[in-house]
Amino acid sequence: MSFDLSVISSKNIILAVTGGIAAYKSAILVRRLKDYGFNVRVVMTQGAQAFITPLTFQALSGNPVHTELLDPAAEAGMGHIELARWADLLLVAPASCDTMAKFAAGLADDLLSTLYLATSAPVWVAPAMNQQMWAARATQRNLNTLVDDGVHVIMPDAGAQACGDVGLGRMPEPEDVARQVMQYFHRAQRAVAEKFGLLAGQHVVITAGPTREAIDPVRYISNHSTGKMGFAIAAACYAAGAKVTLIAGPVSLETPNGVRRINTASALNMLDESMKQLKEGCDIFIATAAVADYRVAQIAEHKIKKTGDELQVSLVKNPDIVAAIAQQQKRPFMVGFAAETRDVEKYASEKLVAKKLDMIACNDVSRPDIGFASDENAMMVFFAAQYQMEKRELEKASKQEIAQQLVEAIHDALHYEAGSAQSSSLL
Repeated sequence: MSFDLSVISSKNIILAVTGGIAAYKSAILVRRLKDYGFNVRVVMTQGAQAFITPLTFQALSGNPVHTELLDPAAEAGMGHIELARWADLLLVAPASCDTMAKFAAGLADDLLSTLYLATSAPVWVAPAMNQQMWAARATQRNLNTLVDDGVHVIMPDAGAQACGDVGLGRMPEPEDVARQVMQYFHRAQRAVAEKFGLLAGQHVVITAGPTREAIDPVRYISNHSTGKMGFAIAAACYAAGAKVTLIAGPVSLETPNGVRRINTASALNMLDESMKQLKEGCDIFIATAAVADYRVAQIAEHKIKKTGDELQVSLVKNPDIVAAIAQQQKRPFMVGFAAETRDVEKYASEKLVAKKLDMIACNDVSRPDIGFASDENAMMVFFAAQYQMEKRELEKASKQEIAQQLVEAIHDALHYEAGSAQSSSLL
């Protein structure tokens, strides 16, 4: 596949320069990144400014250089937050020993360390320092922490250093660093291109978010679902070429690009809309919504007044939306979700069989680092017996990344089913 340079021209890189003699290489690095077509903004620490001036980087990048966290001109619009959101990659080159320690400790006492915590973009560091400082246990401990936190490290080269020592600690040549950045976006582009079209021609219906079961005109029963996982899957399915209808409970999320959205409130509303979509033609049904198991038997016409120490409300069971869809004669490929707090795999496997699903993804919502309100998730995926496919473990990642992996799993199951049907017809 040829490399589309228009993709690079839309990518924004923050090049952060910290204190060290290798800062002179960063000036060349700006030129090389610009040569590839990247948009570059430079952030400098106070230490970096002792070695090279901001004016140099302003001239090379064509953009103002950022040096202060509390810049009165920028802070009127929360400038450091906007800068963090602007970036597609935060590249720290050179990364000093001090900066690595700040990152590892989670400090936010200057612009760079604040950007590190505030950005959702990938972070790369190119350490450069004296060979003994690089070998120090504290530095290596911080290095391991950064790697565990998902930071990509461009390892230093060995050779003669400005201090006269010889050993590891030299920042790689700017041309090599720029080439690695270009290749990273190249691989990312290729990965997206390879995934595009996995669900082409399919109509995918997705339920997402919570339901609200009214008690009276001002009160309701609900749960903590934010809809983030379902919305991420809707975006991933559309990116994979599918026509996507998103049946959303009451959530405050923007509709993903290209996705048709239908807003609902209660479980009965969501079931009605799901059945309508089934009649219109649905190939894949993905039930991520956290549907309330029960609803109030009799909704009060007016607000219930506080008249005593106790209030009894009678509840009746809600219909099981995913099971109802799965029982239809012309059923789509069924994907369920199981949010559990214990025995996650056991309950998910039982639900897969009991509700006649083709695939189920389960997660442990008792974990504080994943689940409802988090931007990250981790899942275990099980397939129905007829697919003869091994379970898949989706390790902790952003919900967007998890969504892409789920799209791949759905594609693989559909491909297996089609392949099996074709093989049977040849017998």
